[in-house]
Amino acid sequence: MSTSATVDRAFRSALYDTGDDTLDTGASLLAADPAADAEVTRRGEDLVASAWQRGWQPADVVRVVRRELDETHARLAGSLIRAQARRDGRVRGARWQAQVAGLPTSEAAARADRFSYATAVLELYRLLLRLPALEPLDEAAGAGEPPGGRERKPESRMLGRIRALLAKAEATGFPEEAEALSAKAQELMARHSVDEALLAARAAVTEGPDAVRIGVDPPYEQAKAVLLDAVAAANHCRAVWNEAFGFSTVVGFASDLEAVELLYTSLLVQATGAMTRAEAAQRAGGRKRTKTFRQSFLAAYAHRVGVRLAAAAAEVPVGEDLLPVLASREVAVGERMDRLFPETTTTRLRGVSDAAGWEEGSRAADAAQVRGRKRLP
Repeated sequence: MSTSATVDRAFRSALYDTGDDTLDTGASLLAADPAADAEVTRRGEDLVASAWQRGWQPADVVRVVRRELDETHARLAGSLIRAQARRDGRVRGARWQAQVAGLPTSEAAARADRFSYATAVLELYRLLLRLPALEPLDEAAGAGEPPGGRERKPESRMLGRIRALLAKAEATGFPEEAEALSAKAQELMARHSVDEALLAARAAVTEGPDAVRIGVDPPYEQAKAVLLDAVAAANHCRAVWNEAFGFSTVVGFASDLEAVELLYTSLLVQATGAMTRAEAAQRAGGRKRTKTFRQSFLAAYAHRVGVRLAAAAAEVPVGEDLLPVLASREVAVGERMDRLFPETTTTRLRGVSDAAGWEEGSRAADAAQVRGRKRLP
C-alpha cells in the first residue's frame, strides 16, 4: 500500500468516523508506516490553513485545543501552526506573527511511542476538522490591510510607563500603594487615548477600528467576561463573549485595544491575589473555601471595578474640539461591532449567592489599581 493510501485509510477511519475503535485503527496504520509522517504533517497544515479561512487565528486554535484536549495536543498544534506559517504565502500582520511566536511546540522525543503520538495527532486533527466558522476579523476590518491585523506602531514611552506602574502595583503587598500606582496608570491611559484620538484627527487618519480576541479562561468565566466587558467599555471599546470557545471579541481603535488587554490582565492578577488573601482569612475564621465564595467574589469585583472605571474615565477632561472626533470613533466602533455580531444575546451571572464573597470582592475592587484608563499587553 502506498504512503498516500495509508494516510487516506487512516484518516477515513479516525477523522470521519467516531469512536475509540476507529481512532485506534487509524493510529495503528500511521504508527506502522514511518514514511507516512511527512504526508500526515502536510495534511495537518492544510487543516490549519482551512481554519484560517474560517476566521480562526493561531491563539484561538491553541486555546480551544487546550480546552477540549490537553497540553500535549496544544504543543502539537503549535508545532503544526509554525510549520504551516513557514510555507504560508500570505503576508501576516504583527499581531498574527506575535501569536505564532508565542505558541508552544512539541518535542521530537514525543514521537518515540509511535502509536501514542499518532493517536494524539489524529485527535487533534479531528478537532481541527470540526472547527466552525468564526467572525472574520481581518476581512471585516476593511480592504487593503495586511491579513492578521494592522501593523502595530512602536510602543510609545507613555505605554512603557503605564506597564511599569501596573507591574509595581501587582507586585506590592500594600493595598494603598497598589491603588495609588493603579490610579496613576489609569490616568495616563486616559490621557494617552485622548492624545491618540487628537493626533489621528489632526493627521486626517481614516483608519477604522480593529478587533481582537482575548481569552477568558476557566474557572469562573462569566465573572471574568463581565470584568473584561467593563474594562472595554471604559476604554471606548465593545466586547462580546463567546462562552463555547473561551474568548471575548473586543472591538475598538488600536491604542484602546492595547489598553484593554493591559488593564484586564493586570486586574485579573490583582483579583486572584486579593481572593487568595480573602480565602485565607475565611479559613482562619473556621469557614471552608467554597466555589460559590470565589464566584461571588469575582462577580462583585467585576461589578465594582466597572463602576470605578466608568467614573475614572469620566473625570478625564476632554476639550470641546475633540468631542466630535470621539463621537465619530464611537460610531465607527458600533458599526464595526454590528457588522461582526448582528445578533447577540445577554446572559445572567450564575452562582452569585455568597454574601461574604460579594462583600470581600467589592472591598478588593475598591482597593484595586483602577482609575482613569489603562492599557493591557
